[in-house]
Amino acid sequence: MNSSEPLSELASQWRDARSLYPLYAALAREFVIELPPCHDLEAGVEAPPRDSIEQTRQWFLDVDERIQVHQLRQFLQTTPLNSEEALRNLLMHHLHKQKHTDADRDKVDFLLVQYFSNCATSGLQDADIDLQYVAQVLEPVLGAVDVPVPEGLALADQLVEEASACKDLNELFTSQILEKGRKLKASVGDSYFVPVAMVAFARFSFLLRRIFFRLMHQDLNGILDGLRELESRGVSNLDCRRAQFSAEEPIARLRMICQSWKVMFHAEYSSGQPLRMLADLRTVVDAALSRSGKASRAPAARGAAAGVNGQASDISEHAVDSGPDES
Repeated sequence: MNSSEPLSELASQWRDARSLYPLYAALAREFVIELPPCHDLEAGVEAPPRDSIEQTRQWFLDVDERIQVHQLRQFLQTTPLNSEEALRNLLMHHLHKQKHTDADRDKVDFLLVQYFSNCATSGLQDADIDLQYVAQVLEPVLGAVDVPVPEGLALADQLVEEASACKDLNELFTSQILEKGRKLKASVGDSYFVPVAMVAFARFSFLLRRIFFRLMHQDLNGILDGLRELESRGVSNLDCRRAQFSAEEPIARLRMICQSWKVMFHAEYSSGQPLRMLADLRTVVDAALSRSGKASRAPAARGAAAGVNGQASDISEHAVDSGPDES
């Protein structure tokens, strides 16, 4: 720490540290992260000596290394502590670091989107979220930003267009759009932290996350609707090995799993295993509906033909095929 730093600056740093500490402490409790002691912060000291402020600054750097990106994401999307002020302080804390790691970039990327989500006008359509508007909302943390974006970031808009065209999560995952987005952010290196780049990536990540959740809820609702329809057709079990469940999975259990997913996926934004299971389960249910429909139409068609010939039909109702999905 520079010993010539004015007292007003030190006082400002200490206020920020005290405002961040409750959030860090709550996050550590939730994920059982053992924090090193920081006595002046714990005691709520009003005006600590310079050395204590330097120790506190190092304390936050050490703790940041222990907190994983997914933990920060899950915590901030479920805690009542995620106020606009708290998000702004967290962002400023990470942005003011002298050196940024890949984890810092991922945290800043999430925090920018979360801050934008909290501060933006509700009910916005995708077309309303242009760079000028994003820059305006993020101005309290990034300052005034000239909007023209470097040509190298044009791929972000292309990826958003491709994601918008996806019909379900399976198509989104198969296209590897999420992975391409992560690679794009990593490819720019430290240039990510240039304000205009952060505005562009915040817009990209917000739109991509919005598309992601839209498809996720669409798939969940499609599965639940499909399960109800299958039950009405007399189906009680499905072969869900493709989705990493059993060969005879009860529909009642699948419904309970989908309801629990609605809660779990609220704070999730990735192409991890549970979400791939969701996408595969949608495929399983759609295939079962298709087979069930064909099986129920076949006897009706043959019965109609028998009636034309003046013969009584003795064809029994066909059982629904619930064998392995071959697709």
